[in-house]
Amino acid sequence: MTKAENRAAAKAHHKELMRKIYEEAEVERVKADLAELDRLHRDLIFGTQARRFGNREKQLATVDDYVEEMTGERTALHAKNHQRG
Repeated sequence: MTKAENRAAAKAHHKELMRKIYEEAEVERVKADLAELDRLHRDLIFGTQARRFGNREKQLATVDDYVEEMTGERTALHAKNHQRG
């Protein structure tokens, strides 16, 4: 392997390594954002302060819009295991 080939291979390896690191960091950032949005969502639904303001539905819709933008699923924060009846 020539010096130029070695340099190109090292550059490609570094580029792939950095892509993986950035991808993992993005996943962690999205997880942290979703956790904070889940807290906000629950506060808007169950919190005593939520009942004082008349635009709770608008705020919930805004949170759902942002979650959909991040994950592609609008109902990602909604309860999945509740039953009717």
